[in-house]
Amino acid sequence: MKRNYSIRWTREAETTYLEAIIFILEKWTLKEAEHLENLTNNLLKNLSHNLKLCPEVKRMGVRKCVISDQTSLVYRIREKSVELIAFVDNRSDHFYK
Repeated sequence: MKRNYSIRWTREAETTYLEAIIFILEKWTLKEAEHLENLTNNLLKNLSHNLKLCPEVKRMGVRKCVISDQTSLVYRIREKSVELIAFVDNRSDHFYK
């Protein structure tokens, strides 16, 4: 039986996720925002079963999942959970490269 790990959102993850959704709503439509939400929910469901689903970021102790061409999720594996650190814009010069 597969273990279900809990998903923990940091404040930064909550903030950067909402910023991504708001950006999409301002530039495009509700349909695109819902698409990102669906992609994110599917990824989180998969992460709850497979902690090492996405590759490690070198020397940082975190992992990064590409959700879409524009957005990635950075997370850390904890003993009994997945800790979401931040959602980043793949086109930006962010810290988690």
